[in-house]
Amino acid sequence: MKYNKAYLPLIIGIAVAIGILIGFYMPHPQTGLYTNFPPSNDKLSRVLDIIESDYVDTVNRNALIEEAIPVMLRKLDPHSVYIPATDLAQANEPLQGNFDGIGVSFNMLTDTVLIISTIPGGPSEKAGIIPGDKIILVNDSLIAGKNIPDEDVVKMLKGPRGTRVDLKIERKGAKELLPFTITRDKIPIYSVDVSYMMSDDVGYIKISNFALTTHDEFKKGLNELKETGMSKLILDLRGNSGGVMDAAIQIADEFLPEGKLIVFTMGKSTPRQDMKATDQGEFETGELVVLIDEWSASASEILAGAVQDNDRGTIIGRRSFGKGLVQEPVMFRDGSGMRLTIARYYTPTGRSIQKPYDQGVDKYYEDLGNRLMHGEFEEADSIRHDDSLRFTTPGGKTVYGGGGIMPDVFIPLDTTGISDYFLAIRNSGLLYRYSLKFTEDNRETLRKYNDLPALIGWLDSQNLLSKFITYAGQNGVPARKDQIEISKKVIEVQLKAYIARNMLDNKGFYPVWQEIDKTLLDALSYLENN
Repeated sequence: MKYNKAYLPLIIGIAVAIGILIGFYMPHPQTGLYTNFPPSNDKLSRVLDIIESDYVDTVNRNALIEEAIPVMLRKLDPHSVYIPATDLAQANEPLQGNFDGIGVSFNMLTDTVLIISTIPGGPSEKAGIIPGDKIILVNDSLIAGKNIPDEDVVKMLKGPRGTRVDLKIERKGAKELLPFTITRDKIPIYSVDVSYMMSDDVGYIKISNFALTTHDEFKKGLNELKETGMSKLILDLRGNSGGVMDAAIQIADEFLPEGKLIVFTMGKSTPRQDMKATDQGEFETGELVVLIDEWSASASEILAGAVQDNDRGTIIGRRSFGKGLVQEPVMFRDGSGMRLTIARYYTPTGRSIQKPYDQGVDKYYEDLGNRLMHGEFEEADSIRHDDSLRFTTPGGKTVYGGGGIMPDVFIPLDTTGISDYFLAIRNSGLLYRYSLKFTEDNRETLRKYNDLPALIGWLDSQNLLSKFITYAGQNGVPARKDQIEISKKVIEVQLKAYIARNMLDNKGFYPVWQEIDKTLLDALSYLENN
């Protein structure tokens, strides 16, 4: 990226930002009041003073600071961030409460909005937005390549419940931009998506993120499953990008006996701190499987690492993201904040799972794409381990640091049932749109079936596939008989799952979706046969 002379104040401001941060907390030597001016002998502050007094044009000191700090932090690591006062409450929403919006989390990849995840059951997921999508236009306004600040993107996407926003999405594999119209809604933030029994003795709990309420939600689900006869548990952390570290530690405590190390943290200015299990665990002996994938990060990796390094359970799936940095919130007097990386966390064997970021933030987030290109999602042998980062668990198992949690049992990315026809209907959002239409057209009938087996039994009699193929043809995706034959099971299961979610929420969705979830089915088979 090239900068012209118009960026001179910003470039100089980057150097100034450290001094300004100090100034937020330093009282004036005479009045004792807080001021934005650091000591006069501070070189960085002196530079800013000179800019204010001598620069050819008038500059806004505070605006310069707000622009400079994020750029400066970006030079440190991918996870140290500055949060302006206007956005601090919004930044905490996923961990604490509800908000009105489209239901996505995103990062800026270079200068493009990259969708990291969609809120389960939220407007974006319902419309067909998926992780990895890039937002190019919002309401016909181009936002890609414009270096639009995160806070401005959020303002464009959020809005009162019931209002609409038009997006055009770039999706890998799609030749043209995909149009979506999303109706904003109240976005509930549930940490635990679902808990249910997969068989007589195997329970399943899916955690989508770690928030302040996650441990309580998890315990509620765990106890309900135990009361129905669960003795084996599958804990699903796939797609879980992390959140509140304490929540992951509390859940790990449920699995480990008193005194076992869960995680420890250390930093240049942060002494080692060990987090160990208490005597409060409620599932310390039952068989345990933890599911992870390339989107499992941070707190998810702490939990998976604690289970793996203590030989407490089996990790199944694909290599996790690789975020092993700890951020500490810092509050400023103007209501803004910063999350600064102050330490690394280490799994019980002593390994850091943080992947390298010395090539810059852009390269850091390109890592998952590189894994895909190198075949890592299909073959475990494609993963290269650094022998210097080899560790051994108490039970003699070999584990590695330096780039995520490698599962004990590798499950390749499942491409069964994928065809060009399926990609076309998925990319256009037709599967969910038809499911919603079918639900609305048949809501009165559907209400008669208040349990899942009865609902699915009725749906099986409705010839959904044939009706959907006609609907897709009317909406720009003509039927392709040979490809429909390849994808028909995936299409039918997804239609039933979406309709079941419309009526029974996630307790309707996940038990149906599991029929095409190879990783989950392999985990169930593992527990039943080991």
